[in-house]
This record gives sequence, structure tokens and C-alpha cells, in this order.
Amino acid sequence: MKKSILFAGVGGQGILLASTILGAALMEAGYDVKMSEVIGMAQRGGSVTTQLRFGDKIDSPLISLGEADVLVSFELMEALRWSDYLRPGAKAIVNDYKLPSAPILTGDIKYPEGIREHLCNNFDCLLIDASNMAIELGNIRVQNIVLLGALAKALDLKEIDWHSYVEKYVKKEFQEINLKAFDLGYGL
Repeated sequence: MKKSILFAGVGGQGILLASTILGAALMEAGYDVKMSEVIGMAQRGGSVTTQLRFGDKIDSPLISLGEADVLVSFELMEALRWSDYLRPGAKAIVNDYKLPSAPILTGDIKYPEGIREHLCNNFDCLLIDASNMAIELGNIRVQNIVLLGALAKALDLKEIDWHSYVEKYVKKEFQEINLKAFDLGYGL
């Protein structure tokens, strides 16, 4: 078994934490894991991606166009931007959330329309209102762990004690809310 997962979002959404937890859990489960991060202008709200591949033997972390098995997108427009990397029939786990970029905020361009329809017509799509779920839990910053929970469920790797990895990588004072967020996502 080999799987390729692409995380995409905007700086500050917790993409790196979610992918780090996933990678550590997969390595401990005995998989060969390769991961590559691109953070670019993340501190200024720019695009952030992580490519993670795992299986028996993985030579490179890089995912080519049309090869990703799963896209986990933390923002709608980022899902559209990176959807060409998905193979036909791949799974798209998408936070149904708009975080307008600077050119959209200044009125230079409009937020693209029809993103949800495009994703759901072309892929096995799971739209999640992870941001509002996180807000209801008390902190929007746990939206990443809601999405990680949904991904863990989709990967169906029951041998992994996911809670222990969330606890390992999240500060003690935030563990309880992050475990609740994970369980919300896993229950979808």
C-alpha cells in the first residue's frame, strides 16, 4: 500500500502541526514516510502545503499532478488551487471556509465561484465546516485537528492510537480541546 496526501491551506491554519502529527503516527505504525513542506509567504497569509507519502517503501515525498490520493484543504480556494494534484476518484477533505486573499480583499479579483460543485463533481468530496466546529468548541485554531480527525477516519488506520499523538504534539493546556476536535472530525 502506498498513499499520497496533500495538505493545503493558508499560513496560520495549523497545516504543519496536522501533517507532523500524521507523519509521526504513521512512522510509529511502521510505515516509510516522506514529507515535504512549502510555507512560502505563510506568515503573511500565503499558501502553505505539505506533501506526505507513506507505504512500505517511499522514495520521494513529492506528489506529481494527478497522483494524490487525498487532498486535505483548510480553505476552499486552496482546495481548488491544488485539486489538479488529485488522481481520478481521489478523496477531497475540505474545510468549507473562505479566507479571502489580499487581491480579493482589495477588490482586484473576485473569489472564485463553483468551487464546491467542481470538487464534489470530480472527487470523493467531504465538505466539513471545521472552522465553525472549532469555534463551537471554543477556539478556531483547532480546525486543523478536526480535519486531521476526518483524515484519520478516511485512512482507516485503526492500529494507530491517534489520541496519543495529538497529546504528544499539542501543549498540555490545549490537549483537551484538541482531543475533542479530533473526535468531532473522526465522527464525520
